[in-house]
Amino acid sequence: MTSKNVDIASEYFQAVRKGDLAKVGELLDEGIVWHQPGAHQFSGEHKGRDAVFAMLGGMMEASRGSFAIDAIHSLMGNGDMVAASIHFAGRRGDASMSMDGVDVLRLKDGRIVEMWLFSGDQSAEDAFWGR
Repeated sequence: MTSKNVDIASEYFQAVRKGDLAKVGELLDEGIVWHQPGAHQFSGEHKGRDAVFAMLGGMMEASRGSFAIDAIHSLMGNGDMVAASIHFAGRRGDASMSMDGVDVLRLKDGRIVEMWLFSGDQSAEDAFWGR
């Protein structure tokens, strides 16, 4: 199962990088619970695919479409969990953000049911997104 889950996580990240929202929607469970870290306007627990898409849409709007995962360093599986070492970046007005992060996905029946995100510099990410 670990190998299959790593493959699904890889599909998810490739779809995110390409902006293939239909594929992202297929891979996120309808009842997903998304744990967005920090103390900024998008932080907190987002429950359900619609809430996750609303949050991601807000990030894209705030960054004028520049927010992106620009590198996937590695994917590591352990049972129903996959950890992804990534790099993400974005611009917002005169501010920019570029840092490493770790996303931890929990999968069930071929879909992502829970997601935890970790930022390499949470204070900088909080300042970037603002309140």
